Amino acid sequence: MPRFAPLSSSAQTSYAQLLDAVHGADLTRTVANLRGTFARKSVRGREYWYFQYTEISGKVRQVYVGPQSERVQALIDAHAAGGALPALEALARSSAALGNAPVLARHYKVVQRLSDYGFFRAGGVLVGTHAFLTFGNMLGVRWEDGQRTQDVDFAHAGKQLAIALPTNVEIDTHAAIESLQMGLLPIVHADGGTGATYLDPRDPEFQLDFLTPLHRGGNEPFLHPQLGIKLQPLKFMEYLLQDVQQAALFTSAGGVALVNVPHPARYALHKLIVAGERPASRIAKSNKDVQQAAALLAVMHEQAAWQVDEAWQDLVARGPGWRSRVVRGRDALLRVAPELDAAAWLVLP
Repeated sequence: MPRFAPLSSSAQTSYAQLLDAVHGADLTRTVANLRGTFARKSVRGREYWYFQYTEISGKVRQVYVGPQSERVQALIDAHAAGGALPALEALARSSAALGNAPVLARHYKVVQRLSDYGFFRAGGVLVGTHAFLTFGNMLGVRWEDGQRTQDVDFAHAGKQLAIALPTNVEIDTHAAIESLQMGLLPIVHADGGTGATYLDPRDPEFQLDFLTPLHRGGNEPFLHPQLGIKLQPLKFMEYLLQDVQQAALFTSAGGVALVNVPHPARYALHKLIVAGERPASRIAKSNKDVQQAAALLAVMHEQAAWQVDEAWQDLVARGPGWRSRVVRGRDALLRVAPELDAAAWLVLP
């Protein structure tokens, strides 16, 4: 059974254009892209423009734009036309129509709100099956096994990245989730504290998880002071959060957001580690991990085997615990994808 099918050149071009456009829009955000109104004030016979808008937190802000000029008038006209949003929406709809994989609107709503609050600018990474879906678009293929999930998984380097963030960076991720008004509540533990998982009581399968590498403080969730959210430490996550890429996440209705995702080669090999770590009671999860790894490695073996080779060499050099687990995952991989047995990068040094 084929694991993927190539997308048409038109679909691949459309996604590349969408990624360039959303990346450019993210770098050049102006008041033309915000929801709000322009206000004109006259001071001593001269006209000055201000822009008033409501922050996501609910606070009303006013930004000084400048005196009346051609540049300011162009900004006002751009805002009236919707800024970059109409063009981005059109590109997103076109990408979906041509065969690129969109995400469910409900999941996109969560990702977009976190993006608005600055989660990805602060180092947040989209992981899990939603990242896997973006890899198909990035690599120009459509996955034949329609991987869908109700989980939306995020990761952050946590304590390991804190020293790299400016001291004044503060993001209230918990407030972002609450502002969605989707009924998502943090799971309460036996000790009365909340962890790094949010659930919808009306739909328990809809779940948000916030993950981070395991640290010396143990595996208990900890509150990251600059993110305003608790993170759940997990083994081997540090490998996944190196060489992070950017991708466009979009819906068929035209919503689009710029997100961080793992490198696809590291994602695939990390799935093998995870599969080799899971107990027998989680065999279904292990099978899903191996299937995703098989699909990604099959594509990358054709397109960029050297990238997988580099990621593999880094992994097996991390110690015997890493090697023993990835060997178990590799053996499971070759049972479902024996054609990958010839891949030189699956051999231990």
